[in-house]
Amino acid sequence: MSKRVLVISNMYPSRKTPTYGIFVRNQVEALKQKGLNIDIAVNRDNRGGKVNLLKKYGLWFLKTISKLPSGKNFDVVHAHYIFPSGLLALLFKKLFGTKLVVTSHGGDLDQMAKKNKWIRKMTGYILKEADYVIVVGEALKEEVIQGFGIAASKVSVINMGVNRNVFAPRSKEETKQELGLSTNDCHILFVGNLIEAKGLRELLEAFQSLNEKQGNLHLHVVGSKKSESFLQELKSSVQSDRKDRIHFHGTKDQATVGKWMAAADLFVLPSHIEGFGLVALEAMSAHTPVVASDVGGLSYLLKDGAGELVQPKDAVALEEGMAKVLNDSSVRESRIEKGEGLAQENDEEVMLERIINIYNK
Repeated sequence: MSKRVLVISNMYPSRKTPTYGIFVRNQVEALKQKGLNIDIAVNRDNRGGKVNLLKKYGLWFLKTISKLPSGKNFDVVHAHYIFPSGLLALLFKKLFGTKLVVTSHGGDLDQMAKKNKWIRKMTGYILKEADYVIVVGEALKEEVIQGFGIAASKVSVINMGVNRNVFAPRSKEETKQELGLSTNDCHILFVGNLIEAKGLRELLEAFQSLNEKQGNLHLHVVGSKKSESFLQELKSSVQSDRKDRIHFHGTKDQATVGKWMAAADLFVLPSHIEGFGLVALEAMSAHTPVVASDVGGLSYLLKDGAGELVQPKDAVALEEGMAKVLNDSSVRESRIEKGEGLAQENDEEVMLERIINIYNK
């Protein structure tokens, strides 16, 4: 008998916002392919602002409540993000005794739980009531066990896993040609939301300084803007003689991102906070070396020379890290080799089996 699972998430992609919570949908689709029977109650609206917030969460709440009549049919309710998703999921546990699994993706502990005392208290309550807690990185595991007093026996580190069919090594030369990129130049890639916390200000500063010293560089920024004014601020920080060197591409679908990652000579993730850093792992899976901030999950993921870790919020350190990996072929080679090992360990297939084991326990 395949398990019946209800997935509740406050982030899920839509046609308008194809990358919003895409990692949740990827996991849901992959679990379905393994024969699980999955229903969803999700929010697909990523608009901010108080009015939108009330509207979108109100609709999502109603959508979830509408699943209650068939609530006793679910074996497991799996909430992505502890708060607010976990609160809705708790209804099913309280009413029907459904097994409750919650996944923390980082933002719920790093930001949400720090917003106010009530949210922190609710976060702790949901964690205590859950049958299993999944976290995507080691730092989050420590936070759940030490910060909230949850028994280590019910906390597992299972990240979203890397899809090695999409993020696969390819010939850099050919893939650059396919994407219309010059093969004589070095291409540096960033993938993520265009927000301040991703360290984009430092990235543009570091890149322009490095480009002055070695002129064959291009920077490609892939991801969705959250605020028009921040995007304009980034664009206006580009010196006029560098405008043809820095490219803002907007969002791209996963298959295309996989190609960009394989084509790039270097992947950069200068985040100020990061729960796990799946995009860094995806770049490593495509055999592209990574320079990233020494924060959160990235500190664990890239330790022991799997990537180049640099001081966060520091453009000079970032530039030095980028120069080191671009210009020292032995460093590059060893980063790529260790990255392949990590990609194998964190293969999506391995991670899915671990989740199914938790559902079946």
